[in-house]
Amino acid sequence: MIHSKLSKVAAIGLIAASALLGATPARADEVPETETDPPRVELVLDVSGSMRAADIDGATRMDVAKQAFNDVVDALPETTQLGIRVLGATYGGKNKRTGCRDTQQIVPVGPVNRVAAKNAIASLQPTGFTPIGLALRGAATDLGDTGSVRRIVLITDGEDTCTPPDPCEVARELAAQGTSLVVDTLGLTPDEKTRKQLVCISTATGGTYASAKSEEELTDRIKQLVDRAALPPPVTPAVVAGTEDCEGAPLLAAGVYTDRELIGQHRFYRVAVRPDQELRASVSISLDRPLNRDYGVLLKAAAPDGRELVRGVDAGSGRADVLSTGLRWSLPSSDSDSDSGAASNDVCLIVSNSFASATAAGAPGMPVELTVGLVDASDTPDAPGLGRGWLLLLVLAAAGLVAGVLTGWLTRWWVAKWREN
Repeated sequence: MIHSKLSKVAAIGLIAASALLGATPARADEVPETETDPPRVELVLDVSGSMRAADIDGATRMDVAKQAFNDVVDALPETTQLGIRVLGATYGGKNKRTGCRDTQQIVPVGPVNRVAAKNAIASLQPTGFTPIGLALRGAATDLGDTGSVRRIVLITDGEDTCTPPDPCEVARELAAQGTSLVVDTLGLTPDEKTRKQLVCISTATGGTYASAKSEEELTDRIKQLVDRAALPPPVTPAVVAGTEDCEGAPLLAAGVYTDRELIGQHRFYRVAVRPDQELRASVSISLDRPLNRDYGVLLKAAAPDGRELVRGVDAGSGRADVLSTGLRWSLPSSDSDSDSGAASNDVCLIVSNSFASATAAGAPGMPVELTVGLVDASDTPDAPGLGRGWLLLLVLAAAGLVAGVLTGWLTRWWVAKWREN
């Protein structure tokens, strides 16, 4: 599943749809209903040596983190599937190769056992290195891929000291796998380098970054993130496979759809639009890997014969890891028929991109989410007109003519007077 990462962005453009006549289209609401699995959350805690610093409310960072964890465990809903993984918790030596493998799951993901979780946390002591990248890979494996909402909450006071693997690259790898896994990051009194790394990790997976400088802030932040994991995405997109031309493209009804598009590829889809309807469509592509500069995404609507009808306009999503664009189209008023039973017109939606990457141009494709909406057509003029502006234009023309005549007469009079003198 790649869907929850993008669905909040794409669902903004979703419009309530009318039923379609003619050929039976693929429908987003025809996805088989399955029992919703409980959310799965893994807390990943940095237990490296720097957590000994006593700079938060007079207590060590480790003690503050422990108390925050205990408060969160007490407040967890019974339905939450919780796991805890640590990094830098067992090896206190100077062998970096050994220390950079130091990550373990101390509480397996499952129904909350509050006593076991608190006991496991109580025994932790700040010890070693900070292998964040390796811990993220381990946490993703711990959570599995059951189809439920999955979230990693990383709490650390410093940047990774064990690259490779680089934690930002690991986050992009997880996003590219299409596993619907979100990583949220929390920085304990972070410096600028740590902040940038944590922002990079969260951004790559559609997560959030926050900092905490007190026990109360840390507890509140963790509770918010765990509670958010229990919320299902507002829309579950239907999986669809676009084609390389319009003729064989899947016919879509109103809804939200997900697909994957290779770098430089064009994906075609069809929508049946009645003369009394307006098509509204948007597309969002998740930037789940490093890309060369100067890139973009394009959404076009075209007739089956290839004639372009309209192309989309870029629309910011508010997130640096998602590119979006949208369009709207209906038949010109002179060609439309108010009869809702009139034959539908097939419109081809074409999604293309201008991405380039020296290292990640192949499969899997970029995660794409396409939103299709059909609403009643609105009355719009066939072409922009001046309307009452004609009157203003005539007034301006008359004023210009009078001003020109007067200027010419005054100029001639002044020249004549100058010659007489």
